[in-house]
Amino acid sequence: MKRKIHIFDTTLRDGEQVPGAKLNKRQKIEIAQQLAKLGVDVIEAGFPCSSPEDLKAVQAISEQIKGPVIAGLARAVKEDIDIAWEAVKGAERRRIHVFLGSSDIHLQKKLRRDRESALELAANAVRHAKKYCEDVEYSAEDALRTDFEYLCRVIEAAVKAGATVINVPDTVGYAIPEEFGERIRKLRERVPVLDGVILSVHCHNDLGLAVANSLAAIRNGANQVECTINGVGERAGNASLEEIVMALKTRSAIFQAHTDIRTEDIYRTSRMVSRLMNIPVQPNKAVVGSNAFAHSSGIHQDGILKDRSTYEIMKPEDVGIRQHKIVLTARSGRAALKHRLSEMGFTINPEQFERIYKRFLNVADRKKEISGQDLHSIVEIEMTKVPETFTFHSLQIMSGSTMVPLASVTLIREGIQCTDAATGNGPVDAVFNGIERIVGQQGKLRDYDLKAVTMGKDALGEAMVRVEIEGAVYSGIGTSPDVIEASARAYLNAFNRFFANSH
Repeated sequence: MKRKIHIFDTTLRDGEQVPGAKLNKRQKIEIAQQLAKLGVDVIEAGFPCSSPEDLKAVQAISEQIKGPVIAGLARAVKEDIDIAWEAVKGAERRRIHVFLGSSDIHLQKKLRRDRESALELAANAVRHAKKYCEDVEYSAEDALRTDFEYLCRVIEAAVKAGATVINVPDTVGYAIPEEFGERIRKLRERVPVLDGVILSVHCHNDLGLAVANSLAAIRNGANQVECTINGVGERAGNASLEEIVMALKTRSAIFQAHTDIRTEDIYRTSRMVSRLMNIPVQPNKAVVGSNAFAHSSGIHQDGILKDRSTYEIMKPEDVGIRQHKIVLTARSGRAALKHRLSEMGFTINPEQFERIYKRFLNVADRKKEISGQDLHSIVEIEMTKVPETFTFHSLQIMSGSTMVPLASVTLIREGIQCTDAATGNGPVDAVFNGIERIVGQQGKLRDYDLKAVTMGKDALGEAMVRVEIEGAVYSGIGTSPDVIEASARAYLNAFNRFFANSH
């Protein structure tokens, strides 16, 4: 009989630690709702002691989300654990997740403790969490670089103190699969009390091996994996949920294990996280990248036309990628647009629909046809808009190889058109400078990403920016068949996030 692998999603905690990817409470709830629909077993909703806003977000998720266990992270500190309990106590199913460094590097350099005092601190922290919550997870941070005998002692002490889940993290992504799998196997052999708890792993991707290490751990006895949508997370990211889940499903005969993930919701979840965090998914990303099911080679195309299994080991439908052969045009009308949106699975209220329809017409007037991917992009941007202090109206550019680029930008604030002009190193820079003159605020561009959502000369351009404004980084996103307009919309979106956050 295949064993169940628990999926612990930490997108809202570890994933949110990416610079510029900060989510507000509403966005966190929206992602948590989708994660519950996806079928994850545990949602790590945040690190409640990190800020009052994160505490409120975890409390809201705990109260509103049913089904998955809701976990809150805490250091092995009494006050952290108290706050974590305040955050998750309203959940239908709740968990306190306590962590403490266990490697000599962490003990000596970060914690300034010896092994024995750290072991005692870990056990006491678990006991304190257990007073509040029956389900307590303990993580031995930097477990891969921890002396094995000492790691065994820490794990045994945590289980005896009441831990119901033991997590073995490769915190810095140092492991290779054979090594990590062997460590999990040896822990199973040397620490008998692990038979009575869930054994979890949490792998980082610094060497590009997070998924491989997680799968090696599963083959050697781990029964929970901690992962994130799109592999987002600190530094090089975390193990990717969609890759782990589809590896277990595609190679089930090898792993003899299954998850409860509804795989047909994977693509939509991936898109949602990408949009709300403003982190683009690389085209060649496994499972959910735009090229994951694309074939350009003539030999591959010939094989696919004869039998898809020649070059595809997964069906795009299995992860929720739908191919729309009929595309929309500016003459399609409201009824056709509503039908297509319903067909694509979107639930949209009348106010949202009018915004989408207006944007749809704006794009369709400049394109011959609107594909499913175009529509996905339009809908997701309009449904996740922040309150607009300034609304984009229009722009004009004068540029050339022998002149200084000049941009005239018009924005709308409270129904009044505001126009100004500026020069720059290029047309995009000139537009950005013009926007700054109108909004009366300067920003420093930290990241700029521009890509085509679809193919062809009239492809919809999608711009993503990260802008530092008054010491904080704000993300922005914009789309248009005109890449300069897309860039302007993205830059303005970042400033609108700043103004919304300032109110």
